[in-house]
Amino acid sequence: MTTPRALLIAWNLNPKKNMGQNFLSDPSTAEAIISRAHLSSEDVVLEIGAGLGALTTVLARVVKKVYAVEKDRQLIELLKTELLVNRISNCEIIVKNILQMDLHAITDTIGKKITVIGNLPYGISSQILIKLIQSRNAIERTVLMFQKELAQRITAQPGGRDYGRITAMLRYCADIRILANIKASVFYPPPKVDSTVIETRFKSTAMYGPHDEARLFAVIKAAFGNRRKTLKNALAASGLGIDSHSALEALQSAGIDPSRRAETLKPAEFVSLEISLRE
Repeated sequence: MTTPRALLIAWNLNPKKNMGQNFLSDPSTAEAIISRAHLSSEDVVLEIGAGLGALTTVLARVVKKVYAVEKDRQLIELLKTELLVNRISNCEIIVKNILQMDLHAITDTIGKKITVIGNLPYGISSQILIKLIQSRNAIERTVLMFQKELAQRITAQPGGRDYGRITAMLRYCADIRILANIKASVFYPPPKVDSTVIETRFKSTAMYGPHDEARLFAVIKAAFGNRRKTLKNALAASGLGIDSHSALEALQSAGIDPSRRAETLKPAEFVSLEISLRE
């Protein structure tokens, strides 16, 4: 494998800090990630941020099809060349921002759900996660690499400071597990912290009973938007049109102590609160 540094020099390119570009430089790391994800020849994978193709080329040898999404147009010819050199023919490059893509359009075309893989840029990781949650009817599971700090928040349990809005949304609709910890030294340029690979498997939310998911996510956002306040005060200050009395009644109806704070609520309790707020 030609190193990312050598490839970029050869093509007169530099990593873009504003895009969070840290390119995987160790083939064994790519192989380990794919092995632990238990991918098969029947899987169709969408890769977020294909970059120089370090993960793409390994993926393509294992799965049925890869949709390689890359928004940096300056990398596209380099990526195409790497796929050609490695004799990869089952990969389709999509030059687009993942946040602007309709993932359901892909699944409608292929007739099955996709697996989403990628090394997410730190600055937009949360936005991408929300996008994937909202598009989860098109997704079987995700295998995503996050910087360690964000990974700790994503995998946090209720009750601690790391548990936040994204964590609550994700735990509401998915099972989460850590697949691997990755050293910063296997990237070029190396980021300041290590990374963690997390698998999420989306699950049915029917267990919660009838509820309004869009409203639920708005309630979660409101609760964590003022996380230092009690739930009653956070909801009253949220801009959702909930006054202090209504917040108190809804919390009591849901069996939730109004003096609790957002980080103590499990997803099922947020659902109960959302239902109570509409009663």
